Amino acid sequence: MKYEKIRDLCAQQEALLRFERFDQETAWELGCRMVAEMKRRELKVCAAVWSLTGYVLFQYAGEGTTLNNQNWMKRKFNTVRLMEKSSLAARAEAEMKDEGVEKCGLDPREYVFCGGGFPIRLQTGELVAVALASGLPDIKDHGFLVDCLAGHLGVE
Repeated sequence: MKYEKIRDLCAQQEALLRFERFDQETAWELGCRMVAEMKRRELKVCAAVWSLTGYVLFQYAGEGTTLNNQNWMKRKFNTVRLMEKSSLAARAEAEMKDEGVEKCGLDPREYVFCGGGFPIRLQTGELVAVALASGLPDIKDHGFLVDCLAGHLGVE
């Protein structure tokens, strides 16, 4: 898929997958949905929901994941928080400009342009948290999050 299409698809997903309200209970429910989906698909994924402050609202390390997956999630989180878009959208935009993390003036130990970080927004547009996944190829990490968010929100 061309990067323009990926960017546009991410923007559509981000506009559609918004919450009426989001609190710790909502984070727990979303996290439990992610774990159930992981187990149903037999995926080796680490998944989390972090507040914008970095406070861990939910996190689960599936079988076969390691501390490295958590480190990847931290970098994806930082990217979403800074750019206020999914980490896959950030990747698509960077690829379109032929720019990497370092060329954007960011530390690659702290930021990454790849799928697996998705902004959690309220209907008002306010960014309140980040859904994270690590363990699959990055486009599949993104797809996993979109599927879980859509299922939670009842969006087709």
